[in-house]
Amino acid sequence: MKSTSKKILLSSLLVLFLSTSTFAQMLSVKGDKVNLRASPGTKSSIKWEYGDGFPLRVLRKKGSWVKVKDFEQDTGWIHKSLLEYNPQVIVKVNRNKDKKINIRKGPGTSNNIVGKAYYGVVFKTIGKKSGWIQVKHESGLKGWIKENLLWGY
Repeated sequence: MKSTSKKILLSSLLVLFLSTSTFAQMLSVKGDKVNLRASPGTKSSIKWEYGDGFPLRVLRKKGSWVKVKDFEQDTGWIHKSLLEYNPQVIVKVNRNKDKKINIRKGPGTSNNIVGKAYYGVVFKTIGKKSGWIQVKHESGLKGWIKENLLWGY
């Protein structure tokens, strides 16, 4: 009986560990000109400024403040009232290059190209299928982008 209890406890702890560590929570910026601060508090220095929808990974929480990391590995604090669960992704490839990625009509390279995007462009996530993310840009453009070209899913 003791051995069975230990196995159940270990299994439960493993599930808890995996659910909190491998599936980091993603949030998006709510509003324009939202400040990323060096530490929690409005008197803390501003490290960066984000626009509406910018995806961020939650690192930890402290009171009403959330420590986050962006796709360029910048970290800092944002007040929780300026964040929301609204699945967004950002183009993470071709930094400092005049090169665009393809946005396709369907999930696969055999589908027609319906648009293109540069590094740093933010999209709303609509769906996922076989290594592709279905996205919508604020301009109204909808399509599919290969998952490995994006950050935030």
